[in-house]
Amino acid sequence: MQIDPGHLTLDQLQAIHAGGVKLTLPDSARQAIHASAQVVQAAADGDAPVYGVNTGFGKLANQRISKAQLDTLQLNLIRSHSVGVGEPLQPEVVRLMLALKAASLARGHSGVRQVVVDTLLAVHNAGLVPLVPSQGSVGASGDLAPLAHMTLALLGEGEMLVDGRAVPAAAALASAGIEPLRLGAKEGLALINGTQTSTALALHALLAFEPVLEAALVIGALTVDAARGSDGPFDPRIHALRGQPGQIDVAQYYRALLAGSEIRRSHMEGDDRVQDPYSLRCQPQVVGACLDVMRHAALVLLREANAVTDNPLVFSATNGQPGEMISGGNFHAEPVALAADSMALAIAEVGSIAERRIAMLIDSGVSRLPPFLTADAGLNSGFMIAHVTAASLASENKSLAHPASVDSLPTSANQEDHVSMATFAARRLQSMIANTSNILGIELLAAAQGIEFLRPLRSSAALEQVHALLRAQVATIAQDRYLAPEMARATALVRDGSLARILRTLPNLPVLWKPA
Repeated sequence: MQIDPGHLTLDQLQAIHAGGVKLTLPDSARQAIHASAQVVQAAADGDAPVYGVNTGFGKLANQRISKAQLDTLQLNLIRSHSVGVGEPLQPEVVRLMLALKAASLARGHSGVRQVVVDTLLAVHNAGLVPLVPSQGSVGASGDLAPLAHMTLALLGEGEMLVDGRAVPAAAALASAGIEPLRLGAKEGLALINGTQTSTALALHALLAFEPVLEAALVIGALTVDAARGSDGPFDPRIHALRGQPGQIDVAQYYRALLAGSEIRRSHMEGDDRVQDPYSLRCQPQVVGACLDVMRHAALVLLREANAVTDNPLVFSATNGQPGEMISGGNFHAEPVALAADSMALAIAEVGSIAERRIAMLIDSGVSRLPPFLTADAGLNSGFMIAHVTAASLASENKSLAHPASVDSLPTSANQEDHVSMATFAARRLQSMIANTSNILGIELLAAAQGIEFLRPLRSSAALEQVHALLRAQVATIAQDRYLAPEMARATALVRDGSLARILRTLPNLPVLWKPA
C-alpha cells in the first residue's frame, strides 16, 4: 500500500492497524526528504548553534556540542530517553507508530536522510514489533520515552516482540535482513520528538470502539422492543428541529433497526403508558451526542496522523531563499489529549445509558416483564447481580473519564512547563471500551431474554437476526446458572463486529465517523 505523506486516510490507518500490509512511499517524497536533509547537514557543518543539531536538549540547549560528537549526541539521546515502564504497547499501536513516524518524516520538514524513513518502513514491512513500554510519556516534548524505545530497536540496541516474547533487536533485524540504523545529525531528535505514540493509541481506541458503538445501537433497539417501547421518539421531524447531526443519524439507525416489528405493532393501541423512560426515548440525543464527539475526534486524529510534529522544523531552500530551521512546539500533543478526553466521555456515556436500560428491564414496575427477567423470581435471581456488575463497570468508567489534559506537571527543570498528558489520555481508553463492551454484553443477554417473554410476537427482521446470533452462542436462561462465561460470549459479539455487521447490512444508513 502506497502512503502519500500528509494525505493518509482513515481507511489506510485502519488497514495498517489491522496488519498484513506492506507500505511504500511515492518517489516524489524522496526529493523533499533529501532537500531537508541538506539543510540539516549545512547546519551541522556550520558554526552557528542550532538546537538539536549541535546543542544539548531541553534545559541543556545552551550546551554546545563539537562536530566530532554530533552522531554520538543523537545516539546518547536515544539511550538516555529509553526509560519507559509498564506493559508493552500492543502490536497494532506500534505498527501505527512506525507508519505515522515514517509518513511524518517523509514530508520533508524533519531533516532526516532517506535511510531513516526506509528503515522505519522495512521494520514495519518485515512484521517486526519494537518493544515499547506503555508508560513514561507526558505528551510533550512529544512522546519521548516510547518513541525512544521504538528507535532503540531500529538501532539494534533495544528489543523486539516476536510471537509475544522479547528478543534482542539486533537478532530480529539480522533475521529480517535489515541493517541497524546509524543516526546522523538531528535524526535521533526527529525520531523521538512527535505525537505518534499518543496519536496511535487514540486511533487504536477509535477503531476498537467503532464496532462497539454500532453494537450499542443494535442492542439499544432490541431493548426498546423488549420493553415494548415506542418508536415515536425516533420520528425524524423531532430531530430535524434540533439539527444535531449525530442525533439525526442515530434516530435513523433506530428507525431502520425497528422497522417491521410485530412487537411494536402489538401495543400501538391500548397501551396506558404515555412516555418511555429517558434511557429508551432519549437514545438519539445521548448516543447521537457521543457520535458527534467521536466524529470530531476522528477528524482531529486524522489531521494529527498526517502532521509534522517534531522540532525544530526544517524549511528547504525555495525561490532563492536559503533553507532554515525554526524551533516551535508542534510536539505538544494537546489536540490529541483533548480529543482523547472527549472520547472518554463519549465511551462512558454509551455505557452509562446502557446500564440504565438494563436496570429498566429488570424492574418489572417499569418494563412490565417478570422481575429480574426470570419466570420464577425468588427461587431464581435472574439478572439481579449481572446488573450489579454493569453498574460497577459504569461507575469505574466515571472515574476513568476524568480528563487527563488538565493535569499538567512541569518537567525538564521547568523548561517544559506545560504538558498534555495525551499518552495516558489515549491509553486509558482501552479499559473504558472494555467496560462499556461488557455492559452492552449484559444488556444483550437481558434484552434477548425480554424478547422471549413476548413470544409468539416477533421483532423486526434485523433484530430477530441479532437474537438468533446470540442464541447460537447462549441458550435461553430458564433458570439460574453460571452466567459469567455466557456474558463473555455476548461481549465478544459486541467487540468482534458481529452485531455491527447486521447494522451495516441495512440500506441507506450513514457511516459512523469516517471523514470524507
